[in-house]
Amino acid sequence: MVKKEEVMKALEKVMDPEIGLNIVDLGLIYDVDVGMDGLVQINMTLTSPGCPIAPQLMTEVEERVTKIKGVKRTKVEFVFDPPWTPDKMSASARMKLGI
Repeated sequence: MVKKEEVMKALEKVMDPEIGLNIVDLGLIYDVDVGMDGLVQINMTLTSPGCPIAPQLMTEVEERVTKIKGVKRTKVEFVFDPPWTPDKMSASARMKLGI
């Protein structure tokens, strides 16, 4: 069975091209659910609801996670509650951005 940690490791390779940091360190991943049936459901957010790279991020998330052995399908849903704030970023990401 696929582990959540494997999914998070794959997501760390997905970079936000505008900010230059991965989506995990940016705090964009809100929830990862790994089903026994090989379905991985990911709730994530964006730094702003009108983010122009949303389709690109969704595609890359789906591609990276679906490559994990045992994953049959990946479903990504964008959620905006609670709203993203810089407080959701990892300490290292805030440091890199001078926050």
